[in-house]
Amino acid sequence: MTEQLITGSGTDLRGRTALVTGAASGIGAACARALARDGAHVLVLDRDAEGAAAVAAEVDGEALAVDLGDPDGLAEHAFDADILVNNAGIQTVAPIVDFDPIVFRRMLDIMVTAPFLLIRAVLPGMYERGWGRIVNISSVHGLRASEYKSAYVTAKHALEGLSKVTALEGGPHGVTSNCINPGYVNTPLVQKQIADQARAHGIQESEVVEKVMLVEAAIKRLLEPDEVADLARWLCGPTAGSVTGSSYTMDGGWSAR
Repeated sequence: MTEQLITGSGTDLRGRTALVTGAASGIGAACARALARDGAHVLVLDRDAEGAAAVAAEVDGEALAVDLGDPDGLAEHAFDADILVNNAGIQTVAPIVDFDPIVFRRMLDIMVTAPFLLIRAVLPGMYERGWGRIVNISSVHGLRASEYKSAYVTAKHALEGLSKVTALEGGPHGVTSNCINPGYVNTPLVQKQIADQARAHGIQESEVVEKVMLVEAAIKRLLEPDEVADLARWLCGPTAGSVTGSSYTMDGGWSAR
């Protein structure tokens, strides 16, 4: 199957396999659902085995319980997919002088080394079939910086570079690679950092969304995971076949400043 069709319900991904990381909840789960609705067989990868199994059952997919923070263990797995969505991520909010180097390294393993290893694993099959789509869930923090997020900002900037190199190498083989750059999305990852943000900024938890998360945005609301997933599915579709090496902001105007 070398071409995709547009159907009444969207892109036709029947016969394609999609690997989505961090897919037990949030943006990853939304991407798994969106790609499955378009006919893809979805591999739901997450270290949360129970959560991955629940989403896999919902989309008639396959659950993979894998810790992306263990590069040696990840390298032992064999992966093959037509679509790869690198979504998994974690967050820690702390000043550089207090940032645990072990946590810093783990965050880069999950958000840089793991995407590299997964891209490296799936590219040969994509090249052989002459078609592939890699969608990297980056962040506005792949383009801008914020205080107290040294590891996250570093990782997302690195992911941007990895995505562009993949685009250049993959282009001649029918493989595209792009980043999606959301602002704050209404996910467990964002909700869990509210207390740390309040502590780092010296404000009340009830003030974090307004005074920290949305202060730079022109549109004052959190994104929803389904909005990010809808852009991801478009990047996998036929009208995005020449879109590669790009970064798509969904930040409510944050990066317009």
